[in-house]
Amino acid sequence: MTANVDEARLRRLRWRCRRGTKELDALLGWWLEQRYAGAEEASQAAFDALLDRQDPDVWDWLMGYAVPEDPRWRAIVDEIRAHHRL
Repeated sequence: MTANVDEARLRRLRWRCRRGTKELDALLGWWLEQRYAGAEEASQAAFDALLDRQDPDVWDWLMGYAVPEDPRWRAIVDEIRAHHRL
């Protein structure tokens, strides 16, 4: 993480990435730890908003069963799926 990312915000996001399943925790946590700090502010905000969605929605998106309606969420989901080859 870069120094310009607020550590309190990162702690809050890490907590929100804990979804109750190891798989979702790992997939969302990967994007937070590997991509968040280098992402544009709009992508960071989109990730924050994506975490407001219910687990079944997020799971379906990450597994490729559905597509998020927000194109910014789609970009994050696509990146996670590509990295993990889902």
